[in-house]
Amino acid sequence: METDVSGPGQRAERIGPYRILQVLGEGGMGIVYEAEETDSVRRRVALKVVRDRHASKEVLARFEVERQALAVMNHPAIAKVFAAGTTPDGQPYFAMELVRGLPFTQYCDEHRLSVRERLELFIAVCHGVQHAHQKGVIHRDIKPSNILVTEADGVPEPRIIDFGIAKALGQQLTDLTLITQFGHAVGTAAYMSPEQAESNGADIDTRSDVYSLGVLMYEMLVGELPSDPGTMGLHAYLARLMARETDPPTPSDRIGSTSLDPTIVAKARSTDLPRLQRDLRGDLDWIVMKAMDPDRNRRYVTANALAVDLQRYLSNEPITARPPTAMYRLGKLVRRNRIATIGAALGLVAILAGAAFSTVGMVRARRAEHVAAQEAAAARQVTDFLINIFNISNPN
Repeated sequence: METDVSGPGQRAERIGPYRILQVLGEGGMGIVYEAEETDSVRRRVALKVVRDRHASKEVLARFEVERQALAVMNHPAIAKVFAAGTTPDGQPYFAMELVRGLPFTQYCDEHRLSVRERLELFIAVCHGVQHAHQKGVIHRDIKPSNILVTEADGVPEPRIIDFGIAKALGQQLTDLTLITQFGHAVGTAAYMSPEQAESNGADIDTRSDVYSLGVLMYEMLVGELPSDPGTMGLHAYLARLMARETDPPTPSDRIGSTSLDPTIVAKARSTDLPRLQRDLRGDLDWIVMKAMDPDRNRRYVTANALAVDLQRYLSNEPITARPPTAMYRLGKLVRRNRIATIGAALGLVAILAGAAFSTVGMVRARRAEHVAAQEAAAARQVTDFLINIFNISNPN
């Protein structure tokens, strides 16, 4: 690591063209600094450096995987890599976009985003994950802390970070070999798919990230994880996960039995509890549970398919996650065309009212006609009676 003396008694550390400002975080693989680029382009960056020059081959491999994975992607929802290099003493580093944001669920709660606003932000995350999949990269560690939400002109924007345990599809991200020990799951247990928990990484596809997105969406809507490893112990949780024995309640059921104060949960979503339960019941239940299905063959095939179904829900269109019954489709048609439906209903009421009035008028007219006929008949009878009397009294 190079050094630069910037003044009496001051010593500013440098890595390549970057001046270190502060430590942003430390993990098992390296250290992340906030740094300032001092070349022609002056900007703040997040600088990730392997912490140990004698790091293991696995650590170096994971570092290289993340660097290469980020380098091949270009999407607004994924943090960008600006440059990469090696320090004079052989420590690899890369400079990436500095994201000043909050973890996904924390941002949603602190800003009291409604269910619709949360879903719109989540759809942007799905698009970012889909982009990574199209570039042949599976993230394998999707969770709130790896999706930071920042703001641009007051509009929230998610950034997916930390591709350190990503897996490549059909390509090689590094010449180093990333080995996962058999029986040792890689990722965060609470968001991990069953196949990710049980394998050494050889049988993982994009649907594993879809499962993690489903868990994230569940937590975003309800405020709690569908299943918490902390309540039963990690090993017991992983055993149940691998056996596909996870059977969490639907979001609408969970919100009524959450360990949190449900009124506070609803308030954080800018609503009340009854309305929140109504919002979750039905389509959102179906979408979340399909994304988290233990059998990956029944999940959404892609992150984009999940995003499309959520967009259909927001547009009051039938979703693919539930059976397309005639009554369900009719209900969606009514909600989607609420104004036209109200107008048609009013028109139908007017027609029926007119028909009713016409019917009443016809009945009254017929009654009047019948009464008139009866009165005419009575008059004829009186007349005939008088004529008969006259004829008898005045014989010819």
